[in-house]
Amino acid sequence: MGDVRRMIAARAAKEIEDGMVVNLGIGIPSLIPDYLRPETKVFFQAENGILGMGPTPVNNADGDLINAAGYPVTVVPGASYFDSALAFGMIRGGYIDLSILGALEVSAEGDLANWLVPGKRVPGVGGAMELAYGARQLIAVMQHVGKDGSPKIVRECRLPLTARKCVSRIITEKAVFAIEPDGLHLLEIMEGSTLEDIVNSTEADLIIDVS
Repeated sequence: MGDVRRMIAARAAKEIEDGMVVNLGIGIPSLIPDYLRPETKVFFQAENGILGMGPTPVNNADGDLINAAGYPVTVVPGASYFDSALAFGMIRGGYIDLSILGALEVSAEGDLANWLVPGKRVPGVGGAMELAYGARQLIAVMQHVGKDGSPKIVRECRLPLTARKCVSRIITEKAVFAIEPDGLHLLEIMEGSTLEDIVNSTEADLIIDVS
């Protein structure tokens, strides 16, 4: 499980470009700073009021320095701190270049479901709804299928939606997809996967853009 999550995080880190302001969701996205290329200069933003998060601390973590999920973080030179109202103002104002969120389901049209599994207690949707529409680009990261083997890339989401038509790219341990006006494009097959496996484990119809 851990290796799969880190494989997804490492691939997602390649989507981050120099100079971006990026918001990372909880779960797999929180691992991404550990895989960022050293030459890439980026400011990671958190809804609880940090701009400029660095890699996960190895030792001597500061208990007062945490991300939106409550996990210890480091900061880079030039980092700043502010209240959550300003943090959400940045998101709603369109100042976040890229948001990378975990997902439970994503539809072929880019609908995102990432906050509620029926029958399970959750604290609420959090900032995902704002990030889905406020960020200039949204990438969804998740394992390709559920614990029962059911596809998580679907024709239509069955779980309660976070937002409609907001996801532009999906990254799983099997593949990378782009959601375009004409449909769901398979862009890249991850090491250890095959085209047949991806097609069989994806409910949504695919436009194959890999040889």
